[in-house]
Amino acid sequence: MPHNQKIKLSSQNHKGQPVVLIDFDYDMEIIKLIKKFAGASWSRSLNSWYIPDKKFNLNSFIEVFKQFAFIDYSNLDDDQQISEVMNNGIKQNKKNITLPKGYLELLKQKRYSDNTIRTYSKYFGDFIKHFSDHKLERISSDDINRYILELIESKGISTSQQNQRINAIKFYYEKVLRLEKKYYQIERPHKEKTLPDVLSKKEVGLMIKYSNNIKHKTIVSIICSCGLRRNEAIKIQLKDIDSKRMLIKIRGAKGKKDRYVQLSPSMLKLLREYYKEYKPNQWLFEGQKAGQYSPESISQVIKAAARKSGIKKRVYPHILRHSYATHQLEQGVDIRYIQQWLGHESLKTTQRYTHVSEQNFKNFKNPIDELL
Repeated sequence: MPHNQKIKLSSQNHKGQPVVLIDFDYDMEIIKLIKKFAGASWSRSLNSWYIPDKKFNLNSFIEVFKQFAFIDYSNLDDDQQISEVMNNGIKQNKKNITLPKGYLELLKQKRYSDNTIRTYSKYFGDFIKHFSDHKLERISSDDINRYILELIESKGISTSQQNQRINAIKFYYEKVLRLEKKYYQIERPHKEKTLPDVLSKKEVGLMIKYSNNIKHKTIVSIICSCGLRRNEAIKIQLKDIDSKRMLIKIRGAKGKKDRYVQLSPSMLKLLREYYKEYKPNQWLFEGQKAGQYSPESISQVIKAAARKSGIKKRVYPHILRHSYATHQLEQGVDIRYIQQWLGHESLKTTQRYTHVSEQNFKNFKNPIDELL
């Protein structure tokens, strides 16, 4: 079993009972170990393994997996079990590191997104633990750079995570303590020039076809048809759907900006069918208690649809947004319109989709075709 595997635990309700979901990249060794836990079961609807909350013991779970995987239990609701883990001194992801006064407050005052607040809090908590025998005010930029290098070498963190950790640390020194930026100049990684993953139109069609029910079908379809981020989809309210102008208003998207996206006639028809069956109250997609649908539930719906469609690629919510942009380009839509629909501030961000569009390859004849 690879040491860089990650297991994410989260509290959920399933069939009327509290459970602990166990999310990880497919691995038969992990599955064999999970099956040994009392009550462990696979849920097709959740597309995940789970253990009933009353039978789950966090200490026991960590003891089994701590040598082979990083265990993220930041989304568990059981503070007592988390406290027991902390008292046992097991070094894993934890909730109860005390952040310095003003750190969390300033993040909220500056209206950072909930996701950014969670990420910064977690990564700065890791930083505090690492330097537990230091006064934070006396840690130098050289100390921080060595800490980041250690994470790269020991945990193999990505360049994206490296930048997030640096931002979490710099926020404290430059925003909370208001120290000079020059003093805390932390080395940043070279930006990776990666291309987005994309599904074909046929693969997207299969995901829609094999979605569990009309609610799941509507979730997959609206993300595909509007190029939405996961958090944008769960924030749509019924009042945001303008059937007269055939538009959907996306509120408070990335950068705290609103925008409008197209509402296609087929999507409107599906939305009406979905509304008749589920009758949501405020949010377009609501959970069991009529509250906002969770980001984790969106991911589970999409993963389940991909699995049933037989798609072998790694499928996640944002791949549908990538696919939307690429398909629009392949249809000849002006890239400036796509930029507006996606809510990109810079055209350069949208231009990366030109590198994965089939249109760039269809017009050229490969010399090998004359040789084989």
